[in-house]
Amino acid sequence: MSIWKWWLVVAAVALAFTAGGAYYLTKSSGSPETLARDEGEPTASDEIRVEVTHPLKGAMPRTSKGPGSVQSFESAELVAGASGYLKTQTVDIGDRVTTGQVLAKVDVPDLDKQVKRHRAAVEAAQAHVTQMDAHVVSAQADVSAAKAEVVRAQAAITSTHAKAVFRGKQFRRMQDLYNAGRNPVIDERLVDEHQDDRDAAVAAEDEAHATLAKANAMVAAADAKVLQAQADVVAAAADVKVAKAEVEKAQVMVQFATITSPYTGVITYRAMDPGGYVRAATDGGSRPLLTVERTDKMRVVFQMPDRDVPYCNVGNRAVVEIDALPGPPLEAKVSRTASSEDTGSRTMHVEIDLEKNPTGKIAQGMYGHVTIFLDQSADLLSVPSSCLTGKGEQGKGSVFVVRDGKACLTPVIVGSDNGVRIAIPKGLEADDQIVLHPTGDLVDGAAVVASPEAPEEPKSH
Repeated sequence: MSIWKWWLVVAAVALAFTAGGAYYLTKSSGSPETLARDEGEPTASDEIRVEVTHPLKGAMPRTSKGPGSVQSFESAELVAGASGYLKTQTVDIGDRVTTGQVLAKVDVPDLDKQVKRHRAAVEAAQAHVTQMDAHVVSAQADVSAAKAEVVRAQAAITSTHAKAVFRGKQFRRMQDLYNAGRNPVIDERLVDEHQDDRDAAVAAEDEAHATLAKANAMVAAADAKVLQAQADVVAAAADVKVAKAEVEKAQVMVQFATITSPYTGVITYRAMDPGGYVRAATDGGSRPLLTVERTDKMRVVFQMPDRDVPYCNVGNRAVVEIDALPGPPLEAKVSRTASSEDTGSRTMHVEIDLEKNPTGKIAQGMYGHVTIFLDQSADLLSVPSSCLTGKGEQGKGSVFVVRDGKACLTPVIVGSDNGVRIAIPKGLEADDQIVLHPTGDLVDGAAVVASPEAPEEPKSH
């Protein structure tokens, strides 16, 4: 081998060693990115950049939404209280009426006659009262006369008693004279005469006592007549009251034949025209003659779902949007609640008063949408609706929370959703970083680089 070929071989070997050493040094002292890639670890180019936000407290009011039905604030079906022919009717469907306005009259001639007949009965009863008062006066006069007889009888007793005493003394004197000595100084017939006079005087006294007893009995009888007469007066006065009550009843029945409006509103129903026969409810009638609805104030009926019932209170703010009436929503408040749920629908009857309806365009039966703002909890957390990655049954869902540079899929309990924010009653803390717009390639445990949510640009007006 020539010398120049030897040197050529040596140069080739040296070049090979040099290239191998350089390759080795390059592999052993490569960049961290190259080493991380060779060991399977994520690099800066593998991390996903995400926008994050924090849950907010009290940022989302709890609302209850659903359809609502408009009703007149008051509605009355007007019926006649007396049967007869419809004499006049001054209104028709759609007419505006005011409180107390006469709407119709029913012809009731029989009732008019009843009123006159009962008034005559009142006059007769009052005359009977006067007659009974006269009986009382007469009975009291009888009492006075009987008492006078008592006085006269008492005087007669005094007189006859004195006479009987006197006649008794005369008889004893005559008897003593006749019995004195063997030869009486007076005739025995004279003694007998004085004895007869004494007996007659005693009998007269006994008669006077009997007369007094009779007079006392007459006083008692007269007193009883007074009481009877006074009772007759009370009975007669009661008859007057009964007769007057019958008059008032007949007058009320006549008034029932006049139909008036109970409040300001509009006629929404008419049953018949003048000349038709009106049958009162007491005679088996069931159809109303007219229907009037109050329209200066309306009410909206809303059936609240079971889940919102515990948070609803009278006075809660409400917004009503009526489909048939364009324009801004109507602001109102919850006026009353049933405080009880329907067992079939599991809803609670809620009413919202619309205080003003000046144009009358809000009508009975209109359909609308109701939003009731319920109690707003200051501790309830909420996040933007775009944070939610999945929503399952029974209010369960999940969001990505950034912890230690990784996206952690975290289960949460989901509450109400207003389309912008969603309530999270359980599963998050206020300082958690929540991925705002998770993409499809974001998985549990993925390395992420978090950046705060960009502030909203002010809207131009």
